[in-house]
Amino acid sequence: MASSLTKDSVQPGIPGSEKSFFGHPRGLATLFMTEMWERFSYYGMRALLPLYLVAPGGLHMNATTATAIYSVYLSLVYLLAMPGGWVADRILGPRKTVAVAGAVIMLGHLTLALPSAGTFFAGLGLVAIGSGLLKANISTMVGHLYNGPDDPRRDGGFTLFYVGINVGAFAAPLAIGTVGENVNWHLGFALAAVGMGLGLAQFLLGTRHLSPRSDVVPMPLSAPEKSSTLRKTGAWAAAAVIFYAIIGLTGVYTLNWLMVPITVAGLVIPVFVIARIKRDRSLNRAEQSRMTAYIWFFVAAAVFWMIYDQGGSTLSLFADSSAKNTVGGWGFPVSWYQSVNPVLIMAFAPVFAAIWLALNRRGKEPSTVVKFASGLMLVGVSFFVFLAPLGIADGGHKAAALWLVAIYFVQTMGELLLSPVGLSVTTKMAPAKYASQLMGVWFLAVTAGDATTGLLSIAGVDLNTTGIVALEATLAVVAGAAVWLYRGKVKQLMGDVR
Repeated sequence: MASSLTKDSVQPGIPGSEKSFFGHPRGLATLFMTEMWERFSYYGMRALLPLYLVAPGGLHMNATTATAIYSVYLSLVYLLAMPGGWVADRILGPRKTVAVAGAVIMLGHLTLALPSAGTFFAGLGLVAIGSGLLKANISTMVGHLYNGPDDPRRDGGFTLFYVGINVGAFAAPLAIGTVGENVNWHLGFALAAVGMGLGLAQFLLGTRHLSPRSDVVPMPLSAPEKSSTLRKTGAWAAAAVIFYAIIGLTGVYTLNWLMVPITVAGLVIPVFVIARIKRDRSLNRAEQSRMTAYIWFFVAAAVFWMIYDQGGSTLSLFADSSAKNTVGGWGFPVSWYQSVNPVLIMAFAPVFAAIWLALNRRGKEPSTVVKFASGLMLVGVSFFVFLAPLGIADGGHKAAALWLVAIYFVQTMGELLLSPVGLSVTTKMAPAKYASQLMGVWFLAVTAGDATTGLLSIAGVDLNTTGIVALEATLAVVAGAAVWLYRGKVKQLMGDVR
């Protein structure tokens, strides 16, 4: 991909003005490759996670517990994107924060590679912390490459960046999944650490092409604020250590003592954060109005991700127990299903980008609200499709692999309508003082969706049942229709943002 750099004329002040990356600032190539390798490590480990949790050679848990752990882990990853944005805004700046994040993620995967159940959850925690530090900030740096919200290349740039995510996500299950399932689980986790190491090296070598804004701390902490932050952080950390030490010593500790607080936080914190930004009296009327509109996008995204992220847990565990997992008589590892979505993204993202550009030139491009509504309804349709293989399995038969491919296909079309557009509109609608933090808020929508799935699983709800799947599908379609019906009101609240 990096070899695609060509001579092109771009506007002054954009990093790498002598060259471009598919018509975009050269710094996009650095962020594209960094994110590609980071996603290789993340999605490779994620493809193995639910299978390792239920495998006799792994932790040998039941499917409901595995789904709960998987959902809580994803919820935590995205929950930590918010403090990750805060670290960049107040302490390190986006560029330094991403460098630290890469090192922490690599250490986490190396910890997962240790053949010990005791270190496994510590490794998950480190990967979650590092991912939280990286997520919001690398996307913010993509936004820094463009001349403000009205730069016509902006949406296309985020779509190309999204392709980078999916190049890594496509290769990861084929490499890491195969090694983990067929050779050794922990060797697969070690291969994920290698991927993150390559991503970190790529980032450090290419930082000179990034915008100078990416190295700026927008609102540095004052000395009193630093002291107060250290005291509060230390107090909360000490309280947590003491609380869990008491629970552990009394012998009443179970995983639910850890998972329930995280899932509740995943639902409560997003509401608290958005309310805090809305109450900020320093925001002008236009910024307040955009934040009101943003709530619609946030709720729509939360419902979307609640269903979408079950592709790596509910659908994966269904495939492990109730699908044929063969094509033309040739069998393949269950983790390979996780490559279906990214390969579809790579095939269709350029098509979507071209369609939006062509429609924009004619003044007919659908609004962001319409794209969101359509994506939400499509993810609901995907679970209506899921009812077919569930019915086949209930009849005592193995469902064909193509049923699962069809589900991933419908979800991918919905994702292309919602996710890259959501990243772009977040950078457009963010008040200047909350630039990185609002990107963290966007990822909190994933937290809210996954936290809901986690709470259901902790409560013992089997998500692989016809009734639950039909209920989730109906919820998404109805929510999408509601967003579409109120599209005029939301567009009015967005003001001049399109």
